[in-house]
Amino acid sequence: MNTFCYLGEMSSVDGDADAAVEARIRIGWNKFRQFVPLLTNRDISLIRRGRLYSSCVESSMLHGSETWPVRKENEVALQRAEMRMVRWMRNVKVTDRVSSKELRERLGIDDIILILQQNRLRWYMACVAKRRH
Repeated sequence: MNTFCYLGEMSSVDGDADAAVEARIRIGWNKFRQFVPLLTNRDISLIRRGRLYSSCVESSMLHGSETWPVRKENEVALQRAEMRMVRWMRNVKVTDRVSSKELRERLGIDDIILILQQNRLRWYMACVAKRRH
């Protein structure tokens, strides 16, 4: 066994973020499935659905990500999961050739990697500020 759960976060003996990312994506999918009736409801505006997605699904996928040693493979896995959810919300197939950027813009959400980077930077700046005092 190369992974273990500590305080609700998956950790790996190798020190990478693979186990944590996989666990968080799984949690994100569980949240998404809970909210599918609202996230796919055409009577609710795209912006409101995007806000619901961001606050419930995306935040659960990125919980604790500030301390992950993220690699490109982890970013790709997060983006894939996000875009599958976004396409499901919009009822758009990959073959429909609608860009990811356009789909996110219509929902008013940012790329999950951009949010991950912002969260990590915010956490880093908070740590630096604490050291100064």
